[in-house]
Parts: sequence; structure tokens; C-alpha cells
Amino acid sequence: MGHWFYRNITEPGKLPMLLALAAFVLTFLITRSITRLIRAGRGPFRNIRPGGLHIHHVVPGVILTVIGGFGAVGSGRHGIAASVFAVLFGMGAGLVLDEFALILHLDDVYWSENGRKSVEIVVLTAALMTLVLAGFSPLGVNDVSPGERQDRASFITSIAINFCFVLVALFKGKVRVAVLGIFMPFVALFGAIRLARPGSPWAQRFYRRRPRARARAGLRAYRHDRRWSMPRRRLQDWIGGAPDKLPVRRP
Repeated sequence: MGHWFYRNITEPGKLPMLLALAAFVLTFLITRSITRLIRAGRGPFRNIRPGGLHIHHVVPGVILTVIGGFGAVGSGRHGIAASVFAVLFGMGAGLVLDEFALILHLDDVYWSENGRKSVEIVVLTAALMTLVLAGFSPLGVNDVSPGERQDRASFITSIAINFCFVLVALFKGKVRVAVLGIFMPFVALFGAIRLARPGSPWAQRFYRRRPRARARAGLRAYRHDRRWSMPRRRLQDWIGGAPDKLPVRRP
């Protein structure tokens, strides 16, 4: 086990990435646990309000991210300093992305329905970091043989084709598939050849005069959302806590 760890993690310089990923995930989980306790009024934790101003944890997150990021750039991929800055960067990124929805909406939507975006972006970021740690390279570069690397034409063509798959999937409204397709080209290909989601730029451009394709796209999107929306929401609630229920307005 020690030989495998050294050969696959330490020697290639992936230890800082592993530490950053671990710090990122642990920081997010600990932060969510604390905020859920504060929300429930349990435990010793309370919101930080110096002078009545609520200090969100994105503030120390930005500071840690800046320190860890600049430190990681200057320390390389080996040594104690690289590991320490990687941990700081992972902690900062976990704090920042835990309040991603707040930054996106410029409003305190942490426990609202829009706050689910924070959980989605954290899960997606952790998945992408895991792919990088496992050796996946963007746009299928890892699938190019050494001979093709020497042939610049084949190398550039491979990257361009995979990039086109990602763009098509993105224009078809399949953002998650497009992001994962950056590191896993066959995922982007799968999203590129399937019907676009209703309301996406692709559907508005190419399905405008194709009622059958528009109807099929709407039906497929409805079936997909009906099948996966509830499990996805339950997973998000399990990870980050259920959002507040909106009060029922009586006429």
C-alpha cells in the first residue's frame, strides 16, 4: 500500500491535490453540520455578528483561498509548504463554495430553494477534482498516444473534437454533462447526440420549426426530471439540509 501511494500519489506530485480535496470535502461537511446545528438552535455554535453585522463564512473562505492559492503557486508540487498551502486552499474553497448560491444571487439564500445550487456545485467540484486526481486530463488529452502527441495535427484535432462535443452539450442545456465531459469525452458525446432540453439555445434555434422534435424533447425532459429530481433533492437535503418551506399564502 505504501509503495502504491508513493508511486501514484507522492512521486507524481499529486499529494497536494489529494490534501486539497480532503480539506475541501471535510470543510464543507463540517461547515454544513455547524450551520444545521445553528439553524436548529442546538450546540454552542452561533452566528458571528460583530456590531450587528452577520459575517458569512465565505469571508474567511476567500482569505484562505487567496493565501493557499498564491502559496501553492510559489511552492511547487512537492514539500511540506506545498501540502500546507494545499490544505489552506481546500479549506477556503470549501467555505466559499458552501455559499456559492449567496454569491450567485447576491442575497442570503442559504436555506432557501435557491441554496441547493451550493450543494450541487460542491458535489460537482469534488467529482472533477477526483477525476483529475485519478489521472483524467481535460478534453481527452490522456487518451492521446505518445506518437499522436508528436503529431501536432492529430493532437490538436483530438482536443478540438472533444471541445466541440462539450460545446454542443452545453448549448443543449446539459450543463452537468458538459462539465463532466471536459474530463470524460464519451460523456460529452452522449450529451451531444441526444435531444436538447426545452428552452436551451439549441432547442430555440433548431426546434423552432420542428414540432415533433420539440414535443419529443419536452416529453424526454419531463420523464427525466420526474425520475431523477426527487432522488437528487433527497441527496441534496441529506448532504446540506432541507431548505425552508415557504409560508402558505391565504387569500
